[in-house]
Amino acid sequence: MKIADIRATTITVPLEAALRHSNGAHWGRFVRTIVEVETDDGLIGLGEMGGGGESAELAFRGLLPYLKGHDPFELEALRLKIANPTASLYNNRTQILAAIEFACLDLIGKKLNQPVYNLLGGKLRDEVDFATYLFYRYANPVTGQGEVRTAEQLIEHTRELKDAYGFTTHKLKGGVFHPDVELEAFRALAEAFPGDNVRYDPNGALSVEQAIRFGQAIEDLRNDYFEDPAWGLNGMRRVRSMVRIPTATNTVVVNFEQLAANVLDPAVDVILLDTTFWGGIRPCIKAAGVCETFQLGIAVHSSGELGIQLATMLHLGAVLPNLSLAADAHYHHLEDDIIVGGKLPYRNGAIAVPEGPGLGVELDRDKLAQYAELYRELGGYAYDRDPGRPGWYTLVPNTRWADPEDDSTPSLS
Repeated sequence: MKIADIRATTITVPLEAALRHSNGAHWGRFVRTIVEVETDDGLIGLGEMGGGGESAELAFRGLLPYLKGHDPFELEALRLKIANPTASLYNNRTQILAAIEFACLDLIGKKLNQPVYNLLGGKLRDEVDFATYLFYRYANPVTGQGEVRTAEQLIEHTRELKDAYGFTTHKLKGGVFHPDVELEAFRALAEAFPGDNVRYDPNGALSVEQAIRFGQAIEDLRNDYFEDPAWGLNGMRRVRSMVRIPTATNTVVVNFEQLAANVLDPAVDVILLDTTFWGGIRPCIKAAGVCETFQLGIAVHSSGELGIQLATMLHLGAVLPNLSLAADAHYHHLEDDIIVGGKLPYRNGAIAVPEGPGLGVELDRDKLAQYAELYRELGGYAYDRDPGRPGWYTLVPNTRWADPEDDSTPSLS
């Protein structure tokens, strides 16, 4: 079995509403690049990468001369071909490597008629628990529904998700409104669901001093962790020294060099493992082993996945012995998916690990064509743009934070 072809298709899939965050918004849809790696014996392995467009498609096409004839079983040689750590631009290649690794593991599983989790040591759990991933949201411009701006709307939205999917852990993505506003909303959220766990993540938007004040004000809640309250290892270290909540990150410990620095001088208690950001499922398992050795917590992170990457998260979660926290997922915000059978279902806040060969999901080619055409119509979007917060990247008063009293919905075009 040798690689014969690599194809990449950029698509865009609608969300229920635009998701706001500290440095912009997802404008009512996700843009993803679906990767197909075909072998000389006719098998096709599936991968997925965030973002995309012509540049991503060209990048994957450019890999074919290097990878044609490569044995998908030779995953370490694959890593060195694509992202040799001594080569330049290593970090720029990590997400490309991840998508190809996903596809190769899918191929190996299909060749051996085994699910990916059996290639990784065997599953320890049949399903993976998930947290709600709560965002401040603009209303859907077509339906007028889905706005989350006030504490009352946040609680109502959370209750709807809990009733529909069974979540018992709730994560709020913040960094949109002033910290005092979000503190009030977060405490109201926790008080509305007193038996559930909570998490707050302002995406590193707070100063260290703001983060310390915020963290100390929520120490009495059922916190899983305080995710990326401030930027950088030193900023996180200062927060950790002053707040009695475990710190977590998916931004400042995303490779092994940073993990080593954190072990030597701890700043982060919980490492959020992302199968895309770390370069695949296998690096996440290696990192989890380091964390187990040094008694650091882990959880599975979400980077805006469709069903293919979600499957990689499920196989990862299935095999990790030291996974004790619910995973994140944007998945419930999606209106549709590009896998056969549609979106994978939640039951009691969890999603079952796929049992079929490889990743256990297959492409719905009609959906792939539909959302590839939608991407051609709409193109990409400015991820770092939020008309409700002009000049958010500056420190000028009234521009860094949105105004919670402004209930207008800007154009998503």
